[in-house]
Amino acid sequence: MDTKGRLVAGSHNRNEFVLINADEIARVTSVKELSGQICQICGDEIEISLDGEPFVACNECAFPVCRPCYEYERREGNQACPQCKTRYKRIKGCPRVEGDEEEDGADDLENEFDIASQDRRDPHHIAAAMLSARLNINRGSQPHVSGISTPAEFDAASVATEIPLLTYGEEDAGISSDKHALIVPPFMSCGKRVHPMPVPDPSLTLPPRPMDPKKDLADYGYGTVAWKERMEDWKRKQNEKLQVVKHEGYNRDEFEDPDLPVMDEGRQPLSRKLPIPSSKINPYRLIILLRLVVLVLFFHYRILHPVNDAYVLWLLSVICEIWFAVSWILDQFPKWCPIERETYLDRLSLRYEKEGKPSDLASVDIFVSTVDPLKEPPLITANTVLSILSVDYPVDKVACYVSDDGAAMLTFEALSETSEFARKWVPFCKKFSIEPRAPEWYFSQKVDYLRDKVDPAFVRERRAMKREYEEFKVRINGLVSTAQKVPEEGWTMQDGTPWPGNNIRDHPGMIQVFLGHDGVRDIEGNELPRLIYVSREKRPGFDHHKKAGAMNALVRVSAIISNAPFLLNVDCDHYINNSKALREAMCFMMDPISGKKICYVQFPQRFDGIDRHDRYSNRNVVFFDINMKGLDGIQGPIYVGTGCVFRRQALYGYDAPVKKKPPRRTCNCLPKWCCCCCCRSKKKNKKSKFNDKKNNKEVTKQIYALENIEEGIEGIDNEKSSLMPQIKFEKKFGQSPVFIASTLMEDGGVPKGATTASLLKEAIHVISCGYEDKTDWGKEVGWIYGSVTEDILTGFKMHCHGWRSVYCIPKRPAFKGSAPINLSDRLHQVLRWALGSVEIFLSRHCPIWYGYGCGLKPLERFSYIASVVYPLTSIPLLIYCTLPAVCLLTGKFIVPEISNYASLLFMSLFVVIAVTSILEMQWGGVGIHDWWRNEQFWVIGGVSSHLFALFQGLLKVLAGVNTNFTVTSKGGDDGEFSELYLFKWTSLLIPPMTLLIINVIGVIVGVSDAISNGYDSWGPLFGRLFFAIWVIVHLYPFLKGLMGKQDRLPTIIVVWSILLASILSLLWARVNPFVSKGDIVLEVCGLDCD
Repeated sequence: MDTKGRLVAGSHNRNEFVLINADEIARVTSVKELSGQICQICGDEIEISLDGEPFVACNECAFPVCRPCYEYERREGNQACPQCKTRYKRIKGCPRVEGDEEEDGADDLENEFDIASQDRRDPHHIAAAMLSARLNINRGSQPHVSGISTPAEFDAASVATEIPLLTYGEEDAGISSDKHALIVPPFMSCGKRVHPMPVPDPSLTLPPRPMDPKKDLADYGYGTVAWKERMEDWKRKQNEKLQVVKHEGYNRDEFEDPDLPVMDEGRQPLSRKLPIPSSKINPYRLIILLRLVVLVLFFHYRILHPVNDAYVLWLLSVICEIWFAVSWILDQFPKWCPIERETYLDRLSLRYEKEGKPSDLASVDIFVSTVDPLKEPPLITANTVLSILSVDYPVDKVACYVSDDGAAMLTFEALSETSEFARKWVPFCKKFSIEPRAPEWYFSQKVDYLRDKVDPAFVRERRAMKREYEEFKVRINGLVSTAQKVPEEGWTMQDGTPWPGNNIRDHPGMIQVFLGHDGVRDIEGNELPRLIYVSREKRPGFDHHKKAGAMNALVRVSAIISNAPFLLNVDCDHYINNSKALREAMCFMMDPISGKKICYVQFPQRFDGIDRHDRYSNRNVVFFDINMKGLDGIQGPIYVGTGCVFRRQALYGYDAPVKKKPPRRTCNCLPKWCCCCCCRSKKKNKKSKFNDKKNNKEVTKQIYALENIEEGIEGIDNEKSSLMPQIKFEKKFGQSPVFIASTLMEDGGVPKGATTASLLKEAIHVISCGYEDKTDWGKEVGWIYGSVTEDILTGFKMHCHGWRSVYCIPKRPAFKGSAPINLSDRLHQVLRWALGSVEIFLSRHCPIWYGYGCGLKPLERFSYIASVVYPLTSIPLLIYCTLPAVCLLTGKFIVPEISNYASLLFMSLFVVIAVTSILEMQWGGVGIHDWWRNEQFWVIGGVSSHLFALFQGLLKVLAGVNTNFTVTSKGGDDGEFSELYLFKWTSLLIPPMTLLIINVIGVIVGVSDAISNGYDSWGPLFGRLFFAIWVIVHLYPFLKGLMGKQDRLPTIIVVWSILLASILSLLWARVNPFVSKGDIVLEVCGLDCD
């Protein structure tokens, strides 16, 4: 195929193939074999369809019109052929328009021009084919590039005597009268498309419309100036878009937008949904419904069959079981429609990175937050920053902001060293496309780095880079060791100036641009992304709102300096593991059809440094691979605090754009008065709702309608603003005209005419400690205050504004981080999360009563309710784990004597619970080991961290008392996972330890009682033993962590040795082999009774 000097690009696996024109306007068109015929509207050549035939828009007259003009005419014009005025029928592969439903039957285009048939020499068939291939009789026959035969390539001499010449009724001196033809309207043609008519037919009721192909169509009332201008504008937009061959797995029903019609070879989406196969999801849903039925029958039996001799125990158990069922429903039904997603990075590049043009990818501001460099090592933060700076994204589109909320000079100096090392590290990463691009984890990979790398330059440069990194680590560690002892007079900078952050509770705001300014480039002379250090102002007497306040300060600073339309926030210990992570997110955010309503793209959290057993479920695989996939099928996943790409406009508290629905068609089968009666009540009810919705969105409309209200900056028209709107802006965003102007720039960018000095001055202003006073920051704008888990609250507010989120799971994990792997630190992490949920539950933003009548979907609300009420489960769980021990010690039980029906009911309940879990693991791709660890830690965390968080939250919200639980290190070992065996005492260990002890004692007492009472007592004992062993098995990881590392003796042997020793001792006492089994032995009394 002749490419005419154009670049060929594509993907064989994805069935995509494109040609990029190398002309002066760098057009990108789809690769189709052109037929050589010319569109009579736009002048472009008409393509060959997939079956090898030229594209035909009109089946009646075959007037040559290309597919783009055909679709534009159907969508925007009068939907009729310009020549015969016949209404265009829908051709397979083209989007539907209003009126298509009225057509009966399907278009039969496969045999329309069957020239290869036995009747190919029929004059009418050949004339029709000739008309579709070449309307202009003055053009010569040219073979098209594909080599497929067309009617224009037949021998002209062989058909000249049979084909009527098409002159549209106009006489030509060089043509005899018997060779003229007229285009006949369809209702007169009697099934013939081109009819030779030497003389007018008197049988025709209406005369045909003659048209001269040499004349302009405007002479016939078509193709006017306005039409041509519209077509030129439409063609210009079409040429800027990607024309890609249709992907095989593309789902057309997901994208029905009249502004961007989807064509067979037209613009393709940048991502698509991958529903769970019906063979997996349908049995799962059936089991859920079956489990509901079994639960109803179970509670019917439990409530109607109380235990009279243990009524209190029975009542407590029933209450706990009802709460467990409610919690299960809240957690289960948001997983009803799980989905997965697939992105197309090659389409993103072809659409927004055209050859010879600057990249059109959107800019991204990346936030890294840190507080205490002694708890969050600077080397870890430096690796995170280096992975950001070397990301596979245009360097002028990336800006990295590091928030130092502790104002530590150690962090500042470490960033300075990092910026210097980045000048060497970034070009090395991009030159050899290495993964991951965090040097600590790249050099620690236990893989053969020479595999598939035979370039001697790579080996040489890698060794040199590793030496450079080792020297960099020495410098960073030297800074850390120096910072261990703070001088009495405080830290001083190199020029002798005292460090402004010596007092971490009273210091000014600080901003330092390390990279991105003029003159600072890498060692190869290339530009580097921006690296900016930010430490917000802190003064006594102000509430700084911890991490949420720091993130809001970064939002304002970045809006002043770079103002990218999208934001990415990561924790200082979460580095970018996949250099294409930003591109993955842009496949959703920049999709012209589906991306407009997406507020954020959440990536799953993956972790390094966790032992393969994952004893305390640090990976949290069940949540990230099952629950989050389920939420993605509703309104999107919840925000988990890191690894999330935001739309800046969504963080500003704006409502999601509302898609205009086409007007509904009214029925014409009933009388008009009947339709009015049926619809009057509905309209009356909707009228009040519409008025309320209109009033609620009035502020948003004002914000978007008033542009450029900034004062004192060139290019801003102050006449557009009035006093009242500006007051509303200041109430919402604060008193910074530069920042307010940036909020109106939906596509980002810095206001024109602003100098660097003025921007830095304004940046210092927006991070001042009093800037948020009397504004909507933390209430409706930015990260929401009121909870230590600001992430859940922030995502919840966005969903209430009608936005949706997306869950993206690339094949290579996008981000990886560090997790606390010892028991005490893990429990304190869970404690903080649970405390935040309790704070939300007791606030006005509780999803149980907040956000009705907005854009939040019911099942999405279920998930948010489950995420804030789960700490309440700690009390029923604690009671339920105590009941087995009480039953064993007292000899009572929570269930009466079990009948056959009750046995069947209990067995059915356990079976449906097990099958539900198995099917979840199947469609979620979760292993049974991860699922079991999650179940175990649900019990461990529920009876410890969740319980303490509940009481701490109640004291904090109701009484204003803050309670802290300190962790004291008791010792540790050296080794790869030495922290795993580090024992730290904390109050959180008391409840699970108590439960473990009383259940072990209960088992021992129960077994001893059964041994003493004989075989009849073993039957009732099994039920009590089952529940007690259930508790002990779930608490086993806690016991293993409590005992620490055993050098030679495994913990499981110690536990079972103690248990078996106790049981054998009781058996020995019961058997008593030293006592004779004969008559009673009488001993001589030592007293003299006489």
